Amino acid sequence: MFEGLRSKLQNIQKKFGRSIEEAAGPDVVVEAPSPVPQPEASRPAVVPDTLSSATIPKPEKKAEGFVAKVKSLIIERELIISEKDIAEPLEELEMALLENDVALDVSDAIIGYMKEDLVGSHRKIGTSVDTVVTAALRGALLRVLGEGFDPIDYVRAHERPVKILITGVNGTGKTTSIAKMAHYFKKNGFSVVLGAGDTFRAGAIDQIAEHAARLGVKVIQHQEGSDPAAVLYDTVEYAKAHEIDVVLADTAGRFHNRKNLMSQLDKIRRVMKPDLVVYVDEAVAGNDAVVRAKDFNDLVGTDAVMLTKADMDPRGGAAISIAQTIGKPILFLGTGQGYDDIVPFRPERVVDELIGAEG
Repeated sequence: MFEGLRSKLQNIQKKFGRSIEEAAGPDVVVEAPSPVPQPEASRPAVVPDTLSSATIPKPEKKAEGFVAKVKSLIIERELIISEKDIAEPLEELEMALLENDVALDVSDAIIGYMKEDLVGSHRKIGTSVDTVVTAALRGALLRVLGEGFDPIDYVRAHERPVKILITGVNGTGKTTSIAKMAHYFKKNGFSVVLGAGDTFRAGAIDQIAEHAARLGVKVIQHQEGSDPAAVLYDTVEYAKAHEIDVVLADTAGRFHNRKNLMSQLDKIRRVMKPDLVVYVDEAVAGNDAVVRAKDFNDLVGTDAVMLTKADMDPRGGAAISIAQTIGKPILFLGTGQGYDDIVPFRPERVVDELIGAEG
């Protein structure tokens, strides 16, 4: 997942390190290795008649050279990093982000955060170059990704039923994602009911009903072509009557420029009064997914995002960009075809994987 972006970011971190090392210059105080103890002159060493391998002195470990020292320490004095010192790797970072479908304004934000953290900062003796660069890049990425969203904590903290309305464009795996969410919540001890609110697409009701049967959960459905707001109203009423924890409401896929479908979605919101509106799109759509998410958020409002096909996305641009662009967290990543192929989005884990940090 996001292999291309990961490789680029890890290579660029090394270039930042080299640039900072070069800025430090050759004026580095390197600690001298500890002197090797010598035998006292008045007591000549006694040589035994037989030397075993255990009594043969081992050679001293070779002292670290100048280059190794510079790689582990910035300098044995204070260094103030200037923008000129890191201009080249910053430019390469910007290109890498844009090439991997990170939105322009998000790329600008990441570069800005890197400058804010590094330029003009004072780095003292003993500070690892790798640590400095990794911390700056990690901090920049986390700032654009936000704090994340824990769906389990959310359900536990809210009055039941928690009503989750799923929206998105056609063909992005929305109904399958609903089934994955149902499985996820059920696996974590919550009862679930599905609402077959996509009454527009042929076969949509049968599809969600089949998922419900496989998962062992209830689905509320009307006939094809019926009012989706009425279907989802009945779903919420069923959940209240049967003390269900989570309502997952399907809706017809729609594009933001289809005014009749968008107005229908607005009616669904008024009738259902969802606690969460989750927008679903494909990670592989890159910047298109970011633009569509913004359009949906502007027109009908979005509380969180799920990205499908994340396992097929080598770039990661949509995942990096959406939270910053619409100001809403990513809830889940879809990572395959099975019901278990759903991962709660944890910003720190994603960032640590991207930059190669230990977690």
